[in-house]
Amino acid sequence: MNVLVTGGAGYIGSHLIGVLASAGHNCTVYDNLATGHAEAIGDTKLVTGDISDTAALTAAMRENDIEAVIHLAAFIEAGESVEKPEKYFRNNTLGGLTLLEAMRASGVSKMVFSSTAAVYGRPGQIPIRETDRTEPINPYGSGKLCVEFMLRAFAEAYGMGFVALRYFNVAGAHPDGLIGEAHIPETHLIPLVLEVPLGKRESVKIFGDDYDTPDGTCIRDYIHVMDLSAAHVLAIEAVEAGGVKVFNLGNGEGFSVRQVIETCRAVTGHPIRAEVVDRRPGDPPSLVASSQNARDELGWRCEYPDLNTIVAHAWGWHKTHPNGYC
Repeated sequence: MNVLVTGGAGYIGSHLIGVLASAGHNCTVYDNLATGHAEAIGDTKLVTGDISDTAALTAAMRENDIEAVIHLAAFIEAGESVEKPEKYFRNNTLGGLTLLEAMRASGVSKMVFSSTAAVYGRPGQIPIRETDRTEPINPYGSGKLCVEFMLRAFAEAYGMGFVALRYFNVAGAHPDGLIGEAHIPETHLIPLVLEVPLGKRESVKIFGDDYDTPDGTCIRDYIHVMDLSAAHVLAIEAVEAGGVKVFNLGNGEGFSVRQVIETCRAVTGHPIRAEVVDRRPGDPPSLVASSQNARDELGWRCEYPDLNTIVAHAWGWHKTHPNGYC
């Protein structure tokens, strides 16, 4: 299948294209390189363009005989979305609509959409299931949920087919250490913690230790980026015309901020100083997935479910690429 991966030069996309290629799919990356890295995608074809550009998207699909789209292009920081909601709604939500219009104009009817656990807000139960209420508490989650509504409308009106994957916390790196996570600035917990043994920061911040959790710090479900990539391949092959399927993607096990820091200490052999600061706006106490539907319907399994392995693979990348792709 000829697949267009929007945002394909980013962290998840750069890992995904290799997995897609191994499964026999032909990939074209569409990315404006605002946060992505051309170096991360090797010799995969790159079309440089913005998600807001209908003409460029349409041309990319037509010129590359695209049969399906995996849509990753988005801003991803929940905290920033509270401070700059217009940035997130313009790019993530309106960009999603632009992409859908370009797909229709190009005759492309299949898409896998990168959604988020943030659509659940503060969940009423743990683990979270796809049928649980969706009440986002930040513009990032609201914008992603709005795109999910668009998918349902386009499926009903035009017979298009979609799979929405609600990610939990993606982490880790390719086991060979050649590609990995490189954000500027970095905001994700594991790479931030690993910057301490790299000598790039003196300590790591813990945003609140008074949550209703066993050790007072937030609990998150960490999924290895390679396992996440494998789920996309299964999802693109499971898209059905005229419908939308939704799947959670997580390990089903939660780890607190303090547990993550302790694991990083064990993997790196560094003491890693941590300091507690005030809570951040928009952080729910606990987010842990039930991914049973993905296992049952897609046949998906995690190859790297262990937090120690996730951190070890991340460390393998960061210690050999302390400045990312620079």
